[in-house]
Amino acid sequence: MEKCEVLIIGGSAGSLDVLLKVLPNLASVLNFPVIIVLHRKTGKENLLTDLLNAKTQLTVKEIEEKERLRAGMIYIAPPSYHLLIEKSKTFSLDASEKINFSRPSIDVTFESAAEVYGNRLVCLLLSGANSDGTNGLKKVKENGGLTAVQAPDTAISRFMPDSALENLEVDRILKPSEMANFINDLSK
Repeated sequence: MEKCEVLIIGGSAGSLDVLLKVLPNLASVLNFPVIIVLHRKTGKENLLTDLLNAKTQLTVKEIEEKERLRAGMIYIAPPSYHLLIEKSKTFSLDASEKINFSRPSIDVTFESAAEVYGNRLVCLLLSGANSDGTNGLKKVKENGGLTAVQAPDTAISRFMPDSALENLEVDRILKPSEMANFINDLSK
């Protein structure tokens, strides 16, 4: 693994609880962007952004079309769009069919980022109730990136991390209490 250029965290049912524990312990400066892709309903758009902003010293914002990735930011994928990373290292939002019953699909984001960042990409898959993220992690691994999943016995819904562990050899299995140190160490 080369130096981390981007960290993407994907999750569904039960993953917000993990983020609320991890974000307060992140360093105030990270030398890469963090992208969060959660399965969530459309609704009050800023609620999640405001909630996460209150938990970290880093700036949290919802992604906008064609926005350029910047180090030290936490980006949240908007609901109802697949999030892709372009070769120009900008975001692209896509409203095509749902994948694994989800839009945004974690697989879509992991796979597009793997093609752009290769061995400078780190992806972390959290709690969730379907297999979204597994194929994306395979692609990350094939391109030399670092793969991590939440320890299934700590997940509210363990289907997502279990699916990944059954289908590929991940690099790290992390308890929520280990995640902030893992992320902070990527910045060293």
